[in-house]
Amino acid sequence: MHRSKTFLFELSTILVTVVGVVGFLQASGVCAQEREEQGKLIGKVSVVGNLILMELDEGALGKENLFDLGGHSLRFTPTRQGYRVENLPLEWDADFGQKITEPHVALHNFSFPFSGKNWDAFTVGVTGSIRFGEPENPPSSGMGPGPAPRDPGGVSIGRFDALSEAAGNLVNTVPAICVFFKPRMSGDRYVKELADRVVVTWDVTEPYGNIQDFTWTRTINRFQAVLHKDGAIDMSYDQLAAKDAIIGVYPVISAEAEKPLSTLSAAKHASSAGAHLDVQKLKLSVVGGVLLKVTFETAGPVLPAGDAGVAGIAYRVSFCSHAPAPESAGAAAHADAVWTIRGFAPRNRGNGTATRYVAFGEGVSRAVQTSGNTISMGGILPPPLRGAKQIYVSADASAAGLEEPVAQISAKAVALGGTRNPEVDLSSLKPQDGAFKVVYEAFHYYALPSPRDMSCTVVKGLGDKFDFLAYYSDFRVDNQEAGTPSNGPLGAVGGAVTGIGAKQHGLESYCTPGRFQWGFVQPVYAGSNQMQERSPADAPVGTDHDITFYQKQLAEISADGKMPPYMYAMSQIAHEMGHRWAAFVSAKVGEVTIPLGPVHWARGLQARVAFPYRRPTEASIMGGGVWQDNFDGTYTQLDDDYYVPATGWSYLDLYLMGLISSAEVPDFFILRNLVPANKDANGHPIFKADRTKLTIQDVIAAEGPRLPGVDKSQREFNTGIAIMVQHGDKPNAELIERAEGIRKQWMDYFAITTGHRASMTANPR
Repeated sequence: MHRSKTFLFELSTILVTVVGVVGFLQASGVCAQEREEQGKLIGKVSVVGNLILMELDEGALGKENLFDLGGHSLRFTPTRQGYRVENLPLEWDADFGQKITEPHVALHNFSFPFSGKNWDAFTVGVTGSIRFGEPENPPSSGMGPGPAPRDPGGVSIGRFDALSEAAGNLVNTVPAICVFFKPRMSGDRYVKELADRVVVTWDVTEPYGNIQDFTWTRTINRFQAVLHKDGAIDMSYDQLAAKDAIIGVYPVISAEAEKPLSTLSAAKHASSAGAHLDVQKLKLSVVGGVLLKVTFETAGPVLPAGDAGVAGIAYRVSFCSHAPAPESAGAAAHADAVWTIRGFAPRNRGNGTATRYVAFGEGVSRAVQTSGNTISMGGILPPPLRGAKQIYVSADASAAGLEEPVAQISAKAVALGGTRNPEVDLSSLKPQDGAFKVVYEAFHYYALPSPRDMSCTVVKGLGDKFDFLAYYSDFRVDNQEAGTPSNGPLGAVGGAVTGIGAKQHGLESYCTPGRFQWGFVQPVYAGSNQMQERSPADAPVGTDHDITFYQKQLAEISADGKMPPYMYAMSQIAHEMGHRWAAFVSAKVGEVTIPLGPVHWARGLQARVAFPYRRPTEASIMGGGVWQDNFDGTYTQLDDDYYVPATGWSYLDLYLMGLISSAEVPDFFILRNLVPANKDANGHPIFKADRTKLTIQDVIAAEGPRLPGVDKSQREFNTGIAIMVQHGDKPNAELIERAEGIRKQWMDYFAITTGHRASMTANPR
């Protein structure tokens, strides 16, 4: 897929399989995002020069919890009741043993006891974890199935999952040890087996050099795990540049340890949406003293995964620490946490046979179980509810395409008992603090903001004068990538845009009377690569997906002999704002409908840029490629679907933007069943493929004409460039300088890549 982050868009109907759609679903905001309830104000806004300044309210994004175990060792000692933990001075074995290139490790001298079994083998992930056995339901994006994990050796989480939430979501998924689990790290692993222990050592770096990275150069991260014959586990931290990771021990809890907690019943009624959504009872139980299990019992059999009717339906349970108002019973608007089982079908998958259920919410496992008239999910109690002796629980079920629930169970008090919070402060634990069946700590940056909260804060403060909103900050948020997805209500100046495969929705939830269209989901950190004007002179040259690869080429064609400024930032903002129009359409050729995306143009789509940004041959910033037909069944890829360096928009993009007419879009094609064949003399890859000719009329046949048409479409746009600071802080000079540089370059980029058929301002007044 195109490696930019994608967007959160029409959650209840799209939920695509692309890894980019992610768990930005904070527990308190899940239902709000599904039902598009209005965002809230999270700070105050003012104008600084040509920038919007957003000072967040105190605690708006929670608190950071950064790694504090450097130079220490943790010892996990097994007992019948679980693990006792203590923090010790560093114990470090300087003899690493053999470097391994494959994740699988076989033990020859002993079997390691863990999670109720004795293991003769395990796998070691480059990203800092050890896994025993294979997961039954490999975690993916949190929104549905995705491709195989990028690190097959250890545990895996969704590409954009916040570590603060992912740590809880790992509970009861697969027996694992997270020594310093941080996605996207790379480097070396070493293993040394002795008579009574095995030593695993990591020497890895955080990702560097790319648009989604926080550093231009390698960083040093050395840590070690010792698995003892008696089941004890030592974790040691020699040198760590990274400050966020998941650390803990994750044995699987037996289902036999389940104890009933409470059963809530619905008022008698019949659901008009079908017996599978007519929720009769909600059963709560505790598993192993750690997990809360929630089971919906319906009037009729729950639809099985694979049934086309699964797509779009939802079962929700809402948790409140205090009794909700009577009028809000059964609704999640004021809940402290919400867990949701969502049924979905990947976009453009025809008959819906790929449908499945996924659970999401803070602390909940992604896995969903169905059996007869029941459907269930489980997880650890979300932070707002930990320590509570009593909570209030309500539930509902929703049919596809309907905002109001079709069945409800009103909020009732539930006494909590027999549960222990597995999330701890590892640095302060002592053996006498007791035994834990599962124990972990998530080290993380500030929580992710809600995009609706951000837009409402800006629009309520400055008015509905922005088509787009981009956010930049002097602090990091809990995300492993520096970039951001995007979403929005698809507002417009004038009538709603149709014929682009996406519909206007949820204007009120973004606090816009009708203009605001699209924006970043989270702020981009000022210290990240993409907020810097250019790469440092000493930055190592990376691959052709790193800007350093093009430094000489871009400097040679620039008037000042330098690489154009903020190339990474232009890639990000142009790609994300481009999602306002693309890439959702299909083409109908005869009786066959061919998806051209979804979300990003398919790799094999011929998507040559009409008005290149810097290079003579560019593929669309939204994906696709520039393909040369060799007239022998092979095709040479002259530019690929990656968006570094920044590129312009294709003819199809410009049509969907309303900037060129259908008559101006040349015929194009899509290549499918791509098979690598060779490379040409210039290193361009050659593929064998099946070619299908396409015209813009094929797109119109599938989607209808783009309206308003080119003669009445919007041509003047305004982007609000917002800088964010924590409560009581002032924006530093670096944040202001870089945001202003991006602001200026964005306006220039937009004029060039639209052929001056449209203009972009960035005026906060």
